[in-house]
Amino acid sequence: MSGRRPLRGLLAGVLVAALSGCVVVSSGPSDRSRPAPPGGLGRMNDSSATADPGDVVTRALRDVERFWQGAYPGISDGAAFTPIRGGYHPYTRSEPPPACGGQQAQYQPNAFYCPDGDFIAWDAETLIPQLYGDFGPLLVGFVMAHEYGHAIQARLRATDQPTVVLEQQADCFAGAWTADVLAGRSAAFTGVTPAQLDNTVAGMLLLRDEPGTAAQNPQAHGNAFDRIRALQDGVEKGVTLCAGYRADNVPVTEVPFTSRQEAATGGDLPYAEAVNALSEDAQAYWQRVYPQLTGRPWEQLRVQAFSSGAAPACPTPAASAGGSAFYCPDGDFVAFDNEQLGQQLYQRIGDNAVGMLLGDLFARAVQDRRGAETQDRAGQLAVDCFAGSWTNDLLTREPASGIGSPPATWTRRWPPCWPSGAPAAGRRRAPSSGSPPTGAGS
Repeated sequence: MSGRRPLRGLLAGVLVAALSGCVVVSSGPSDRSRPAPPGGLGRMNDSSATADPGDVVTRALRDVERFWQGAYPGISDGAAFTPIRGGYHPYTRSEPPPACGGQQAQYQPNAFYCPDGDFIAWDAETLIPQLYGDFGPLLVGFVMAHEYGHAIQARLRATDQPTVVLEQQADCFAGAWTADVLAGRSAAFTGVTPAQLDNTVAGMLLLRDEPGTAAQNPQAHGNAFDRIRALQDGVEKGVTLCAGYRADNVPVTEVPFTSRQEAATGGDLPYAEAVNALSEDAQAYWQRVYPQLTGRPWEQLRVQAFSSGAAPACPTPAASAGGSAFYCPDGDFVAFDNEQLGQQLYQRIGDNAVGMLLGDLFARAVQDRRGAETQDRAGQLAVDCFAGSWTNDLLTREPASGIGSPPATWTRRWPPCWPSGAPAAGRRRAPSSGSPPTGAGS
């Protein structure tokens, strides 16, 4: 494959840009404003539990308010937290949300905070039921925490940043609430398991900007890298760091399309070409890098796509994707279900969703070949990190040097999975276009 082609779906995800697509809609007055009821659902995030999505929303909002009662004074010079005054408004196609800023109402599968009315509204017909059904209640809580993050910005009078920065700040605030949940201080979300947290992060990935969105786009919210980085900031470092987000210290990695052809295809290569090109690129990357890691040459890794139900024999596979993809140490090859996994990833997400699958498989081979574990927690983290190192290479290589080349204004950041003595590089930064990135709020 030749030339520079940004790969769609650099992390596993795209459904709708609705998590924080604060599209401001309007309508006449509503009598459906309702504060979230007190109390919680107990083990609401238990996969065996069932709850009405609307109840999950309102109780999540109450929990977010509980969080900000304690956290807000620490970032407001001691000022007390004031809850939402305009109420909470579920809406449907037939019952639109209240007016916001005098704009005419129109139905959108969205959730948003309205600063003029100081209220939060959400699509109770499509968006929230779909998120709840696909990813569970914690993602619904995260969406509400994100929207409440915009209310916090309004209270802090900190809304003069580019919208893409405000959106990531709201993600960061929601991450701080998530950390509070994980610490066991929530009555509404208890007993959150790693799998449930993974589902929530996966759902968030699906709600990032569409491929080709530029950071300067007034509707930009951040791609998957940006949004997960902001979430991680909030989880690990808390609201004080989030409150300090500014255009000059928040990295934004949106990659706009560079040609009409890329825009027309969504940046995707044809499926078969994507599989071949990405496999070849991963081979070339590890041929170059593996000797630096181990002092030994990289042997060509066989990649085998199989039909559903006809996986090649492997006594002890290092599996992922529920067993639909694996590295086989006995035969030293990787294999994946070409029909139910590979092509569906491509169709639903994009070409580099297949790339992430291949990156994971190659990383499992790396771990095994260097005599390290792939299945325990440390091993899986190393697999993820090695796959990320290849993704980083796709993002940061020089123009015209293969697939996935980004703007040359980025500098490099080598992932931290390398032992001492491995190659290093500088920290990746936002595009240095001379003007700060801009975006849209939710």
